[in-house]
Amino acid sequence: MLFAKRILAACSLAALTVSCSGEIPSDPSAQSTGIDTASDWGKFLDGFLTGYFPRNPDFAVYQGRHEFDGKLPDWSEEGLADQIAFLEKTLVDAQAMDAGKLDDAQKFERGYLIAVVKGKLFWLKSADWPHRNPAFYTGTLDPSVYVTRPYADVTTRARAFIAYARAVPKAAEQIRANLRSPLDPYAIDYGVNAFGGYATFFTGDARAAFAQVEDAAVKQELEAATAEASKAMQGLADWLKAEKATSKVGYAIGPQLFSQMLADTEMVDLPLAELKAIGEADLKRNQQALATACAQFAPGATMPDCMAKLAKDKPEDGPVAEARRQLPELRAFLVDKDLVSIPGTEEAKVEESPPYNRQNSAYIDIPGPYEKGLPSVYYISPPDPSWAPQVQAEYIPPKKDLLFTSVHEVWPGHFLNFLHANRAKSFFGRLFVGYAYAEGWAHYTEEMMWEAGLGQGDPEVHVGQLANALLRNCRYLSAIGLHTGGMTVDQSIALFRDQCYVDEGNARQQALRGTYDPGYLNYTLGKLMIRKLRADWTAGKGGREAWKAFHDAFLSYGGPPVPMVRAAMMEEKTPKAIF
Repeated sequence: MLFAKRILAACSLAALTVSCSGEIPSDPSAQSTGIDTASDWGKFLDGFLTGYFPRNPDFAVYQGRHEFDGKLPDWSEEGLADQIAFLEKTLVDAQAMDAGKLDDAQKFERGYLIAVVKGKLFWLKSADWPHRNPAFYTGTLDPSVYVTRPYADVTTRARAFIAYARAVPKAAEQIRANLRSPLDPYAIDYGVNAFGGYATFFTGDARAAFAQVEDAAVKQELEAATAEASKAMQGLADWLKAEKATSKVGYAIGPQLFSQMLADTEMVDLPLAELKAIGEADLKRNQQALATACAQFAPGATMPDCMAKLAKDKPEDGPVAEARRQLPELRAFLVDKDLVSIPGTEEAKVEESPPYNRQNSAYIDIPGPYEKGLPSVYYISPPDPSWAPQVQAEYIPPKKDLLFTSVHEVWPGHFLNFLHANRAKSFFGRLFVGYAYAEGWAHYTEEMMWEAGLGQGDPEVHVGQLANALLRNCRYLSAIGLHTGGMTVDQSIALFRDQCYVDEGNARQQALRGTYDPGYLNYTLGKLMIRKLRADWTAGKGGREAWKAFHDAFLSYGGPPVPMVRAAMMEEKTPKAIF
């Protein structure tokens, strides 16, 4: 997921990006972590980040720590064991601290850090993701920082990218050694598409991105490094493709691990039957709202026909151009309705997503808190060219559907979330923003904007909002079904198509995502917790008049588990998941 600032022109500040000579600092200790080390707690946090960044250099680079440019994690068995041991020691040491010596802010940060570490240990150790899920690696391999972020001149970034590309073959060897047969066939398909996409990208768009490099030696190194990286990724994709012959359906993590995932990553500890009932109730609520909106928008039409009518109003010049028109209007609406503070003057660009990262229809790349003055990019994915022409045409979002995707990704969704997070008082909170917090907030804002008057009551706009809400309802129920209830992929596709009125291409994409991303119920999970918190917090503060104060307060925490934010805002002793 997800950040924005401004380019540093002054040499005295360039330690945050690159030196004035264009060389990347080689010693990580040359940069501060940004943590105030005046207290024992501050020293502990600083020590955690000092150990975490070298073990997760991709994360560090994404946050703007460019002395780690070109590095990838050590995914050998020894490297994975070291990562787990580091996190386990951090957890034990944090839990053993004398709470009496910490002030309230430090106690909150300690709880925040413990939650982050537990979440990472779940995926590394309990779920054993490095050995069973290619998706564990694909995000880490993403080189978009070097390709699309202008944090330094193009030659400096090209050198960083070359170092990264040279690290890819070793990473590919480690990935192949880690993934254990028999693999799930859907995981294999995901890996084949993702790694194969990287292979194409390295020798295509990546080279084109550095076409302005004038240094002949750098150009030559780029050609050689990308050729080897492409070969390694294609080899990995080909190996996975061959594994399909012995594959065995096994995407489900099971009820026990699914419950542990929610407890360890989001502090949600409820019986699965209760969680399922909560999701079904919200699905029914949104279906009823859609029936009412469709009765106005398409009188007498069935629900699928109503959605088909919505789908006819597609942008003639494509979704990227349409989204570029939508963003200024959405920002102006926020200001006019005084819904939330907008810190800074940053804006988000809109572009087509690169070929190696089209597993989701839209997403945003936001520079981290160590960056200065860099643009965020809202990416929109084109349809898969291998699909039938009609399916491709259906995949293009209609205007009103896309409107709420733009709400979700930019104003006031992810982009605004991270404008606040990057200014959080807790520097730790600027770095670690959780899944349910980020996606829950972004999804929450869709309905909130409609409630605030976006579209001025136009039923077509409401149908667009509800189309997005229903999509997330089916993610929620598919995650539970696929991983705990024996749901098949075909059954998930049918759920998206028949209960949430999603077209065939999107339904298939969403169902397949559920096999490798069991956490994608967090959109609705987070939304419902935030809606309940808003109702409870504003009850004695003027209701609707207190929305802006609520939004500003909620966004000030960075991105911890939502139950932690609830406990802080409601002055409750123990974090609880309340819906």
